[in-house]
Amino acid sequence: MDKDRPNSFSSDSQMRKAKILAHLPNFVKLYWRLFRDPRVSWLPKLVLLAGIAYLLVPSDLLPDFLAPLAGLGLLDDAVVVYFAVKSFIRLCPRTVVEEHVHLIDQGG
Repeated sequence: MDKDRPNSFSSDSQMRKAKILAHLPNFVKLYWRLFRDPRVSWLPKLVLLAGIAYLLVPSDLLPDFLAPLAGLGLLDDAVVVYFAVKSFIRLCPRTVVEEHVHLIDQGG
């Protein structure tokens, strides 16, 4: 590894995390608006609610006490929520998602 070159992987990763955190309020606003929109069917809403419910239910696929130091107990929670929020957006009508994104970008 070149000593003169900074570790670009680490700085790229931190920049990505900072961008996600900066956009987090917009993501929350988008999900809330889509969840309340009557043009979005019950299926995407059910998927999102199921992902949130999985976080709240005390039983897990991988119990939190299984490996608290490695964080493996939280891994299943993160995976389920990730797929739930991703599936929610994919199941929503594209035009409705784009409309809400545009309105949020405009400050609405």
